Amino acid sequence: MTQAEQLAATLHPLEVKLYESLGRQEEFAETGIAAAAGMSESQARTVVEWQKAKGCLEVAGSATRQWVELSELGKRYLETTPELRLLQRVREEGPEVEVAGLLQDDRLEQREAGTALGVLRRAGVLEDAGSGRVRLAAGADTSSFEAQFELIRRVGQAGRVPWDELAEAERQLVSGASRKRGKGKGVFRLGEQTIRTLRWTELGRQVGRQVRALGRSGDEVNLLTPEMLADDSWRTKKFRRFDLSIPPPRRVAGRRHPYREYLDFVRRRMLALGFEEMRGELVESEFWLMDALFMPQFHAARDIHDVYLVAEPQRSPPVSGPAAERVAAVHQDGGQTGSRGWRTPFDAEASRRLLLRSQGTVLSARWLQRARVPGKYFAIARCFRPDEVDATHAADFYQCEGIVLGENIDFVTLLGLLRLFAREVAGAEEIHFAPAYFPFTEPSVEVHIRHPQVGWMELGGAGIFRPEVTWPQGVEVPVIAWGLGLDRMAMMALGLDDIRDLFSADLGRIRSTRLRHGV
Repeated sequence: MTQAEQLAATLHPLEVKLYESLGRQEEFAETGIAAAAGMSESQARTVVEWQKAKGCLEVAGSATRQWVELSELGKRYLETTPELRLLQRVREEGPEVEVAGLLQDDRLEQREAGTALGVLRRAGVLEDAGSGRVRLAAGADTSSFEAQFELIRRVGQAGRVPWDELAEAERQLVSGASRKRGKGKGVFRLGEQTIRTLRWTELGRQVGRQVRALGRSGDEVNLLTPEMLADDSWRTKKFRRFDLSIPPPRRVAGRRHPYREYLDFVRRRMLALGFEEMRGELVESEFWLMDALFMPQFHAARDIHDVYLVAEPQRSPPVSGPAAERVAAVHQDGGQTGSRGWRTPFDAEASRRLLLRSQGTVLSARWLQRARVPGKYFAIARCFRPDEVDATHAADFYQCEGIVLGENIDFVTLLGLLRLFAREVAGAEEIHFAPAYFPFTEPSVEVHIRHPQVGWMELGGAGIFRPEVTWPQGVEVPVIAWGLGLDRMAMMALGLDDIRDLFSADLGRIRSTRLRHGV
């Protein structure tokens, strides 16, 4: 079956009507389709677009045509205009009429009557008669007002009149009493219409011949109804043939944001691996965010990343108890860890300063007090750092934070877990480890993965918690810890090359983005 035969057999009945009425014409105006084919204007526009999409119709040319129609104000004047109404009253109540009484008209607004009176005076149709009265001027010419009313009635009856069908005098009347756009105060409204001339393509002409050969009438039934089955009338109906090879239109349904889906996917994976989830607050004190992680006060080592300070309130309640005393001790002299500490006085007041959470490791520091041994914990933590936003950096981001406590875990255990996360959660194939420094872990490592478009990028840091971090919280076994950037992992899993696209509001992107693995 040729393409033309297939198209002719599966045409919509409205398309068949188009071929029936205009199929033998080489070219035709788009505006005449509805009347010629016996369909509505909206149906005609739809049919034209269908045929253009199938390659059967093309635009041969176009021309712009001006038209005139009545504004909302003009529609009010279909019975009479304010000027003619006042002239009628002067003739009926004259020869002289009081202006005050003339302006009181139950068919006109007072402002409208006043405007019309001014127009008639300026035109020399009405003149002052003294004592607040007016009269019809001798030899007054009212033909222009009558001509305007006749034009209003003509346009009102037609609905829309082409500009080129108006006489020169009528065009002047329209120009003097119209607004080009909007409703405005004009009686007439001018507009433009682009009229396209359409012509059949070679494929369209072939389809037309096939339509006639098949004897299609446009009366085919599209839908089998319960009524047809009940009264058996379907047996006498001619049904339209459908092309089952055409894919159906896409059904657009609500769905979760791709990044939200990815975060849920990571949570499910971690829970499936036997991890318990840690949760915490977005606002933390310096004590837990930095001091408990053995980051020295008033020292450059605390500047490994920038932070946001909370303006109000600025400080948390004082931290007390054995953990607070031990944290102060390890800063001053190492406490009972065997370390020398930072050998600086500990400022308890400075540790109360409130900050936005800048790293997920603060959750691990807090959780050490309640953690079981052996035990493994994770968190999906929203973090905030002042940073220059680009394709791989954002000012707020998610971290996958985690710790594992146990007698027999070591650095090799940590590297194995990191490699597992990079492959299973990020979908990375190339992974690289590099030595690193963090105040709270020793040894420390950075994880790097290769993105297909961006190249190598840092995924996060990890290491074994120092005794200065674990001893104050009462933990006496090794603890491996990591903080990995979920945003960058999501870039890999979702096939994105710009971290900013994770939060895109582009509905097309949101609907089409899918996880590349794991689900």
